[in-house]
Amino acid sequence: MVAEKNNRILLVDDEQDILEFLSYTLRREGFIVDTASNGVTAIKKSSSFLPHLILLDVMMPGMDGIEACERIRNSPGLESVIICFLTARSEDYSQIAGFEAGGDDYIIKPVKPKVLLSRIKALLRRYHPESGKNKQESELVGTGNLVLDREKFLLHLDGEDIFLPRKEFELLNLLVSRPGKVFTRNEIFQKVWGNDIIVGERTIDVHIRKLREKIGESLIYTIKGVGYKFIE
Repeated sequence: MVAEKNNRILLVDDEQDILEFLSYTLRREGFIVDTASNGVTAIKKSSSFLPHLILLDVMMPGMDGIEACERIRNSPGLESVIICFLTARSEDYSQIAGFEAGGDDYIIKPVKPKVLLSRIKALLRRYHPESGKNKQESELVGTGNLVLDREKFLLHLDGEDIFLPRKEFELLNLLVSRPGKVFTRNEIFQKVWGNDIIVGERTIDVHIRKLREKIGESLIYTIKGVGYKFIE
């Protein structure tokens, strides 16, 4: 993994005191930090700053974090950036909406520095893929008309290229890696989100539904009460 001092984080919040607090906390740890006070500015800065991770507030005037996330996900070169939402405890609905928009995780405000740093470091540990392996072996995987390019986070399906949000890609990559194997929900949580990242019970269901919208209903089979498997 790239050294922490080289990791770029974009902070997006309409409250200046929160931006100052988070900026100070992260810069003290050696991160490169830029800030934006609204969704429109966040989109523009994302394209030039090219952050490894974006901390994105949900409730902002004008363009909220959900819409900003969707637009960032559709911007060239930003398909695999990690997006972590900042949500208030009263905004439970926004957690599911955030995952549907392409978010990777969420942190509930008010944010404690130690919790913030722990979650950010856990997310960044998953940012950089392994290197030094043969591309054909390590970066291309698939079956039939469905091929995943792990380097580009790109899905080739029936001759069409589809960019997937990071967690959707990692989930599909896991299932495709062993067609026919039933992955339990606990296995999926551990391999895709990691033990040190806390996500809601419906997280997997949301991501499975989004994948089925893109690749069809028949390729991912639900084993009720257990988990999911990919069907060749």
